[in-house]
Amino acid sequence: MTLQFSSRMPAQAGEEMRAIRLPGDHPQVKAGKIGVLLVNLGTPDATSYWPMRRYLREFLSDKRVIEWPKIVWYPILYGIVLMTRPKKSGHAYDEIWNKELDESPLRTITRSQSDKLAEQMGNQNGRLVVDWAMRYGQPSIRSRLENLKAQGCDRILVFPLYPQYSATTTATVNDEVCKALLNMRWQPAIRTVPPYHDDPVYIEALSQSVERHLAGLDFEPDVILTSYHGIPQSYFKKGDPYHCHCMKTTRLMRERLGMDKEKLRVTFQSRFGPEEWLQPYTDKTVEALAKDGVKKIAVMNPGFVADCLETLEEIAGEAGEIFEEAGGEHFTHIPCLNDSDLGMAVIETVVRRELAGWL
Repeated sequence: MTLQFSSRMPAQAGEEMRAIRLPGDHPQVKAGKIGVLLVNLGTPDATSYWPMRRYLREFLSDKRVIEWPKIVWYPILYGIVLMTRPKKSGHAYDEIWNKELDESPLRTITRSQSDKLAEQMGNQNGRLVVDWAMRYGQPSIRSRLENLKAQGCDRILVFPLYPQYSATTTATVNDEVCKALLNMRWQPAIRTVPPYHDDPVYIEALSQSVERHLAGLDFEPDVILTSYHGIPQSYFKKGDPYHCHCMKTTRLMRERLGMDKEKLRVTFQSRFGPEEWLQPYTDKTVEALAKDGVKKIAVMNPGFVADCLETLEEIAGEAGEIFEEAGGEHFTHIPCLNDSDLGMAVIETVVRRELAGWL
C-alpha cells in the first residue's frame, strides 16, 4: 500500500509530502499533521448531585490542587466535602448555566475559542488540527490527545489557558499530558505554552477591554480591582511564581492605562479551606471599599481567559451584592476576554509564536 506523510526537509526546501511503499501487512499509520490543544480548567456535565460530585472528586483529589497528605485530606474530602459541596456548587452553577446548550459557559466559550482559532489559523493545507479539552471533566486531555494522534498529529502544541503560571493550574495540565503519553507506543512530539502574563499582546488586550467597557458606562469607577484566583500562602512560600505573575500583569496594565496603585488594585478570590490564602481577599476588599465611602467600582478577572463560575457567579453576582449591601452604589464586572476579537488575538499570537519551526 502507499502511505502519505510529511518529510522534514531543510528550511530552504520547505515542507513536502512524499510517498513510501510499505508491505501489505504493515500497520496503518497516519502522520505528518500538527495539533493544537487548548486546555481549560474543567466543568461538570450537569448541575445535579452526582455529576457535581464526580467533577469535584476529580478536581479536589488532584495533589497539585490540595497538597495535604491523603491520610489527612481524604477523610475530609469523602466524609464532609463530597457529601455537602455538590449541592451547594450545583446551585451556584444553576445561576450561570447555559440553558440553551445545557452546559456551563466555560465549555461554551472554550469550544468557541477552539473553533475560531481553527478558522483564523486555517488548516495549513490539511496539516493543522485544533481541538480543546478540560483538565477536569469532559472532554478529557487524554481523549483529545488520542484523537489528535489518530488523525495523524505527530507534533502537538498543548496550550494551558492560564496566563499566570501556578502548579495548581499549568503544572497539573502538563502532568496529565505526560500521563497520557505513558500509554502511547508512538508518542507525538509535545510542546507546552509557557506563561504569558507579561506578553504585550495580552496586556494590550486586557487594557483595551477595560477602555471599551468603561466607555459604555454612565459612571466612572473610583476603583478597579483586578481579581485573581487565589492559592494558599504556603504554595507561594514553597516557590510557586503565581503571585509574582499576577502582580506583574496588573503593574503592566497600570502603565498602559496610566493608572496608579489606588485606582487599579490587585485582590485574590475563591479561597477554600482553613489555610491562609494570598491577600488581600476580593470579597473583603469590596466590602471595605463600600464602608469607606467608595461608591463606584469595577472588577475584572485577568487570570481567567473565559467567564465561568468564579467570574459570573462569584464576582458579577456575589461581589456586586456585597458591595451594594455595604453601601456601594455602582458596581460593574468587566467580562473576561473570552472569544472576543481581543481574546482571540491573544490566543492566535501565542499559538503562532509557539508553533515556530513546525509551521
